[in-house]
Amino acid sequence: MKELNRNTAVEMNLPESSYPVRILQFGEGNFLRAFMDWMVQGMNTKGLFNGKVSVVQPLAQGMLPMMEEQDYLYTLLLRGVQNGEVTVEKEVVQVLERGVNPYEDFSAYLAEAENPDLRIIISNTTEAGIVLRSEDKTEDTPPVSFPGKLLVLLKKRFDHFNGDLSKGFLFFPCELIEKNGTKLKEVLLELAGQWYPGNTDFISWLEEANLFFNTLVDRIVSGYPADEVESLWEEAGYKDNLMDTGEIFHFLAVEGPVEYEKEFPLVQAGFNVKWCDDLTPYRTRKVRILNGAHTMTVLAAWLYGLETVKNCMDDEVVSEYIRQGIFDEIIPTLDLPADELAEYGGAILERFSNPYIKHLLLSISLNSVSKFKTRVLPSVLEYISRTGENPKLLSFSLAALVLFYKSENPGLYGASLSAVRPLDGKEYVIKDSPEVLDFFFHLWKGKTGASREEAESLMEAVLKKTEFWGQDLNLLPGFRDLTASYLSSMVIEGVPAVMKNLAEKKVTGGGHV
Repeated sequence: MKELNRNTAVEMNLPESSYPVRILQFGEGNFLRAFMDWMVQGMNTKGLFNGKVSVVQPLAQGMLPMMEEQDYLYTLLLRGVQNGEVTVEKEVVQVLERGVNPYEDFSAYLAEAENPDLRIIISNTTEAGIVLRSEDKTEDTPPVSFPGKLLVLLKKRFDHFNGDLSKGFLFFPCELIEKNGTKLKEVLLELAGQWYPGNTDFISWLEEANLFFNTLVDRIVSGYPADEVESLWEEAGYKDNLMDTGEIFHFLAVEGPVEYEKEFPLVQAGFNVKWCDDLTPYRTRKVRILNGAHTMTVLAAWLYGLETVKNCMDDEVVSEYIRQGIFDEIIPTLDLPADELAEYGGAILERFSNPYIKHLLLSISLNSVSKFKTRVLPSVLEYISRTGENPKLLSFSLAALVLFYKSENPGLYGASLSAVRPLDGKEYVIKDSPEVLDFFFHLWKGKTGASREEAESLMEAVLKKTEFWGQDLNLLPGFRDLTASYLSSMVIEGVPAVMKNLAEKKVTGGGHV
């Protein structure tokens, strides 16, 4: 079978372009190729950007040799449910012009700074990438850290263009940390103060000529489809070792002046991108709805007898439970426009229904106590504040968490607990921090939770763990009694019966589509 490269592209009559490199990208992994590079191609196709990407390999070992073999071409498959229909979009992405490995050719890396057309820097160097490393030195070729590599490049550009303020960059970091652009700027300035303490002109240029946007990215990228790649190659008619897959849904929020949309016209190209003055509402939306719906569901759904998120959406009871949780208890606690929230909630249900992504419930169950605190508890508290009532489904999800953490078999070194699903006797492993596991192991010792009195005692002990929740949840009126009633009901009647009863109590109104 022929391999994907420029010759293959010519045979397929793919349009060629000779655009200048306008973007320097740190990271050659699946996410950026299925997200930012895909959007760059979309802008180019519409004649709005007309630029290509130079890729920097941030680690000594990486994908550049394989990418070079394919002339930096790769196939992107976006698959999922859109407007109620299973949808597959396929295209060969052609925006990567070249790759640079600073570990093998440091001078070629620094030469990127001399490109007068270069304007945008994109990065995805993992959550640990934007850090200050004391062991980095200016004489390193290259420095180990991403900020170190970036700073020597910026210094080279400053020197080459004699401090020209028009030769600064627009930074769009995609690392999954809060205030990623602000953090990157802070680290660079601190490092510049250490490496170039007397060069006030360069430090001023770094601050004045460069703009660092905070971003929020949202797309599930499943990456190289190893389990089905042979059939996908056969269907495509060529071999592609860089094939990438992701979901249809995408969203990018950019915190910063919207006038820079003119230079990076993502919205004009039709992408789901929001320029805003504050990312917080969009971050909250993602955490509360997307992550919160996962956390309120996975433990209960596992005890219900399901294995994956897709199983949840295929089950009439659990899918209705998720739907009500999102639209009746989570969305009413958020302050973005109602139509935006409803659209996002509907998109989440379609994303959970994606037949091409296998999300195991037990994989998502890791560290559920801290996840509940950050993803679900804020919705609980805000719902109570706004309505004066306890949210039934979200309250139930906490009782399900307590039951999920019931174990009589401690794992090795306090790293896990071994448990048995009451429904069918299937064993599973509970993974969380040692202090959480130790608490629940001793909490459940010798108890079943069947009696209302025992269930209330169990829930009271859980709710008063301020180390877990940041406050004593027993102080919420009626919360202990409600969660205890759910806990004892699950033990006596079984989780399926309790969830069926909850899901049948539909709340009329918006959101049930």
